[in-house]
Amino acid sequence: MTRRKSKDLNWPVEQRYAFIEYRLYWEGRLNRGDLVQWFGLSTQQASIDINSYIDRAARNLVYDKSQRTYRRGVRFKPQFYTPSAETYLAEVRARDQGWVKASETWIGEMPPLGCAPSPVRGIQPDILRDVLAAIHNGNAIQVTYQSMSRPEPASRWIEPYALADDGFRWHARAYCRNNNIFKDFLISRINSITMSEPRTVDPLMDTAWHTDVVLEIGPHPELTAGQRRAIEMDYGMTDGKTTIQTRRALLYYTLKRLGLDTDPALRRAQDQQIILLNRAQVIGAAR
Repeated sequence: MTRRKSKDLNWPVEQRYAFIEYRLYWEGRLNRGDLVQWFGLSTQQASIDINSYIDRAARNLVYDKSQRTYRRGVRFKPQFYTPSAETYLAEVRARDQGWVKASETWIGEMPPLGCAPSPVRGIQPDILRDVLAAIHNGNAIQVTYQSMSRPEPASRWIEPYALADDGFRWHARAYCRNNNIFKDFLISRINSITMSEPRTVDPLMDTAWHTDVVLEIGPHPELTAGQRRAIEMDYGMTDGKTTIQTRRALLYYTLKRLGLDTDPALRRAQDQQIILLNRAQVIGAAR
């Protein structure tokens, strides 16, 4: 969770102040029991924390006597917590999907939620563990890998040095000794890891991984003015455009996820919604 730092407070107190602001910002209310439950404080200590917070930011909360709770003040301005919609929604999704426990986030009251399901990927924990060990230790590993081009799993040596997420699946970015190129290997397709030895190729030689490509996107020109404004709001655009930066090695996945991997003329404007404004430069970078 994003927090601001204050030099005159120790970290546990600052953390509790950030929690107070988190609950006030997102849920609009807070009581002593929230601090008691989350931090394991005594009721007395929780009262001390709230009162000391009031001394610092009196306008941020008001006491509702009828409900016996503190409400967010109309002039609320957080001092110890920096709100992030992306972080909050990620926490909500993680809670809903069971990726984190309720005790691992500061969310007190979950909003009703529905999430488009994602297929469960068959990554074996011990395979991921050994891939991570190879990354951390600078090793090559011999794997049995099921590719799309072979009917049966085949043995190969790879030198993994990073993880890559395409939005749906997890890959190991690695140098492939069989093909003498850097490429992505789906971790879920690694059946086994049998041997390990020091890597032989410097990951810095993977220019596609270490080169960034900037996508400039805007609303589809055939949308109505109102529809274009809606798309501009969706993507946080300024003056009808915004930019997205990605590694060149992940450009294919990025374009595919955004629906920009095909000719926009092949789809209705209402379905396509966005277009790539610097398509020539991006296509040139992909070569």
